[in-house]
Amino acid sequence: MTTTVRIPHRLEQTLAQYCVETRRSKSEVIIELLEQRFAAAEPERTPYELACETGFIGAFDGRPEDGAKSDIKAKVRAAVAKKHGRA
Repeated sequence: MTTTVRIPHRLEQTLAQYCVETRRSKSEVIIELLEQRFAAAEPERTPYELACETGFIGAFDGRPEDGAKSDIKAKVRAAVAKKHGRA
């Protein structure tokens, strides 16, 4: 899909220089920046929502299915990394 955006000349020059330095297209840079902006604007999930998503809530006996502490720690670390864009 093609979208046209008018930006100030100074910003166009900065974008062009950045693209040359990083050897990336304008489209790549703009798409990445938009994705970052929209991800940052997403509402924060509650601890309850994160627990449901990772499988901590809803398992039998109130524990994850396998109950392994190392698995729980790994799931928590993965959820935190994903939340902060390090996944």
